[in-house]
Amino acid sequence: MDTFGTLNPVPITERLDLLADPVAKALSAHGTDAALVAEIDPALADTAALCEAYGVPLEVSANCVVVAGKRGGEQRAAACVVLATTRADINNVVRKLLDVRKASFLPMADAVAQTGMEYGGITPIGLPEDWPILVDAAVVDLPYAVIGSGLRRSKIFVPGKVLATWPGAKIVNGLAR
Repeated sequence: MDTFGTLNPVPITERLDLLADPVAKALSAHGTDAALVAEIDPALADTAALCEAYGVPLEVSANCVVVAGKRGGEQRAAACVVLATTRADINNVVRKLLDVRKASFLPMADAVAQTGMEYGGITPIGLPEDWPILVDAAVVDLPYAVIGSGLRRSKIFVPGKVLATWPGAKIVNGLAR
C-alpha cells in the first residue's frame, strides 16, 4: 500500500511554513525526526476529498475531532484520533473518559480559537497541554498516519507510535466504532 499516494512529503524541517504555529512549536519542543509534511490544495483538506484526489488510502488517514463536556461548570475538552474509516464513540467511551454527563463536538469557532488551528486542519500535535489526546489503538499500528497540520493546505505523515507517545496521549481500545 502506498501510504503517500501521489503526494511527495518532505521532512517537516524543510517546510515549517506548512505547519500552524502551535504545531511547529510543539514539534520543535518535542521533536520527531520521522514526521513528514506535504502541501495540498486547501479545497481538498477533508479526508474523503484528499484520498480521492491524491490516492492516499483511507485506511492510513486519521481524523482528529475535538470534543468537550462540562462537569461542575468546568469545561473538559479532549482530542480524539481515530482512523478515517471509523468514528469516535463520543456518547459512551469519550463521555466516560472525560467524566461528564454529555460530550459533544466543540463548536467550530471555539475549536479554532482554543487550538490556534484552522478548522478542517486541527491535529493532535500542538493542542493545549491540559487536553488529553485519546488515540484509538488501531492508529498506533500505522507505519504512517495522515493527519492535519493545523492548516488546510497541508498534511502531516507521522508514525502511529509517535502519536501514541505524544505528551498527553492515551491509547484507548474501543475509542472508535
